[in-house]
Amino acid sequence: MTSNRLKRLHHGVAFWFLSKLVYYNVFRRFNWLLIVNRRTFFSAGTAAVVSAGALGWNSFPASNEELTITAIKRKLSGLDLGNLMFSGEWNAVTTLNHLAQSIEYSITGYPEHKSELFINSVGKAAFQFFAAKKRMTHGLAEPIPGAPHIDGNGSLAVAYHRLMAALEHFEQYTGELQPHFAYGVLSKAEYEAAHVMHVNNHLELVRV
Repeated sequence: MTSNRLKRLHHGVAFWFLSKLVYYNVFRRFNWLLIVNRRTFFSAGTAAVVSAGALGWNSFPASNEELTITAIKRKLSGLDLGNLMFSGEWNAVTTLNHLAQSIEYSITGYPEHKSELFINSVGKAAFQFFAAKKRMTHGLAEPIPGAPHIDGNGSLAVAYHRLMAALEHFEQYTGELQPHFAYGVLSKAEYEAAHVMHVNNHLELVRV
């Protein structure tokens, strides 16, 4: 195989496996299953790995969105706050505060982190996969591990301005960024892409 094909295969496998962990809450509730599943999965044979990798890569469409803070602020500024509703489990207040939390934690530090095993295997590979596709997917009602509960009955205007302020602060910040709780150490450019993909993923649930 060529190096590019191997890289895409690796990303596809990571995405397939990460999706299982995220959507079924396996990793959060049963941390030990990560080790067991990795052993089982990678011992299944080259054919199974190739099939899963190809399926993961080909079944996840790429995006052509610009992954910059400027672009996502422009997108957010076009939201109609008076009629903003989300179709998922979280309402707009919870969602926007959650997004602000994630951006703020990239500067101040996340309350909890996945294991080094997770970060150095699934986490890093999943980020590379998402970055290559310019979009991500994750459980859209999953709070950041260790983050305080968000009151969904709060002010939408306050939540919106918190998110915009967090984006502005991140954009202007020149200090050291803290490791992502699942992806590990990211550069400023990688974090920018991660934040924008995160916001875009949640905005997919906006009712129009």
